[in-house]
Amino acid sequence: MTKIQPGGTIGILGGGQLGRMIALAAANLGYKCHIFCPEENSPAFHVAYTHTVADYTDQDALKAFAESVDVITYEFENIPAETAEFVAKIKPLRPGVQALSLTQDRLTEKEFLNDAGVQTAPFMAFETEEELLAAYKKIGHPAVAKTRRFGYDGKGQAMVKSKLDFDDVLAVTKGTPAILEGFVQFDREVSVIVARSVSGDVAAFPVGENVHTNHILDTTTIPANVSERLEATAKVMATKVANALDYVGVMAVEMFVNDDSGEIVVNEIAPRVHNSGHWTIEGAETSQFEQHVRAICDLPLGQTAARGKVLMKNLLGKDILEHEKYLDDPKASYHHYGKQEPREGRKMGHVTWVDSE
Repeated sequence: MTKIQPGGTIGILGGGQLGRMIALAAANLGYKCHIFCPEENSPAFHVAYTHTVADYTDQDALKAFAESVDVITYEFENIPAETAEFVAKIKPLRPGVQALSLTQDRLTEKEFLNDAGVQTAPFMAFETEEELLAAYKKIGHPAVAKTRRFGYDGKGQAMVKSKLDFDDVLAVTKGTPAILEGFVQFDREVSVIVARSVSGDVAAFPVGENVHTNHILDTTTIPANVSERLEATAKVMATKVANALDYVGVMAVEMFVNDDSGEIVVNEIAPRVHNSGHWTIEGAETSQFEQHVRAICDLPLGQTAARGKVLMKNLLGKDILEHEKYLDDPKASYHHYGKQEPREGRKMGHVTWVDSE
């Protein structure tokens, strides 16, 4: 069966804020959620029907988890591929193993994107200093060195402006597989949140314009300051990616835009609901979280139109302590992720403002 009817149980690998918001949306549609996560007291546990605390390599726990649900999804892309492969043999995994393993390696991800007809920055793989030099000669400078695996929010990255930066690069990559990317001259960063159902229906949300601070998303604004032509192009690119992957669920496609040339290139894809889509909870006809549940359960996809001009702001670290300011603002929608320790740079919540006039 591809269709999971309300009353069924959705298994979620990962217990962070994204799993929490999926579980909340699922409950509104009549589904129960079972969260599987190694960390005790994870944010998603607070709102789910049940949860399992176990390591992602614990096959006995994974088997019991998978047998207790009707469909399985994941809330972040660093779930071990072996875990995904194991549970997928027991129950449907949506998105599938291919999407997860592909996006865990920046080299294979970019090769896939190019093969799908989507433009990226030029790139070349390296591990050693000699290979880094060869990549530097081919790609040029400035460039960005990135570890191929386990990098997010700016982690595992280093700028390369000249050969003098090689020591810093090698200190970051530490002899592990990496890529050197040509630096893209861009005026703005945007993202498209796109959903694809089991039946192959696709729906994209309006393009969001993102501002990052210290490599972490600060704000997302709808509509993005781009032309109608570029908006349409960005949605077509995101749809190409989803179809090429035979993807099921919500994914984010992050892009760079050059205003003068009208060029748009894909930076990376995230096989999950995404921080830059949080604005959809109040700001769109259907939230990205409800859309994800609809897609993986093979229900009709919801409408994606924005309800007006929207601004979403992340609350990082001690920003969350200013909650009364946002709760006192009649135009603000405040979200707290249930995390106890407001560490610097940690995503603790977000606020959304919608101007429907």
